[in-house]
Amino acid sequence: MDPEGFSGPVVKPFTPEALALFNTAQAKAGVIYISRIPPAMRPTKVRHLMSAYGEVGRVYLQQEDAKRAYLRRKYTSTKKPHFTEGWVEFKDKKVARSVAEMLNAQPIGGKKGTRWRDDVWTMKYLPKFKWNMLTEQIAHEAAIHAAKLRVELAQSRTEQRDYLKNVELARVLDKRAERRKQKGEEPAEIPKDYVNFKRKDSDGAEPVKKRVKRDSVDAGQLDSVLGSIF
Repeated sequence: MDPEGFSGPVVKPFTPEALALFNTAQAKAGVIYISRIPPAMRPTKVRHLMSAYGEVGRVYLQQEDAKRAYLRRKYTSTKKPHFTEGWVEFKDKKVARSVAEMLNAQPIGGKKGTRWRDDVWTMKYLPKFKWNMLTEQIAHEAAIHAAKLRVELAQSRTEQRDYLKNVELARVLDKRAERRKQKGEEPAEIPKDYVNFKRKDSDGAEPVKKRVKRDSVDAGQLDSVLGSIF
C-alpha cells in the first residue's frame, strides 16, 4: 500500500487479548468508497472532512498512474501527487452507511473561497467489505503489474539480442556480396526473411540489409508467470 495515500494509525503486534478486541472492532467497522478525489486533496484532508460525521479509522487514497502523473508534471505547474479514488473506514458501519447516503452527490461545501467548496462527493457504502480485503486487492494488482513488467523486459531483451545478431549477419552478407561483385559473379539471392531498410549512416553509406524478426508476446508465457505468483 502506497504510504503517500495512507492516513491512519500504525498497527503494532497484538497480544491475544488485544487481537480479540481488534477483531471485534473490525466486525463493527464499515468502509465507504469515494470514486473521485478532487484535485490536490490529500488523505489528511479527507480524514478531517469525514471526521465531522463520525469516528474515522483508516483512510487510503489511490494515486494516479505513473504515466499520467509524469505528463501532468511535465505540462502543468502542479507538482504535488494527485489521487483518483479512496476508501474511508468508519468505526461504526451504521455511521458509514448513513454518511455515504447523506453525502453522495452533494457539494463538499465549506467556507466561502474554500478550494473544494463546489466539488461534489461521489461515494458509496460497501456492505460486508473489510479493510483487509482492500489491502489484499492492492497487493494482488501490484503482483500482476510486476509480472507483466517482467514479461515485457524479457521480450525486450530477446528482441535486442536478435536485432544485434541480425545486424551482424547482414554485414557478413554485404561483404560476401561485395566480394562476388568484385569477382564478376552474380550476387547471391537474399533470403526472404531479410528486408532492406531505407536508412543511411552518418557518412552517407548505402542502406544496410537487416533481418527483422518480431517475436510476439506469448500469452501462455504471461499466464505461466502469473500462475507462479498466485
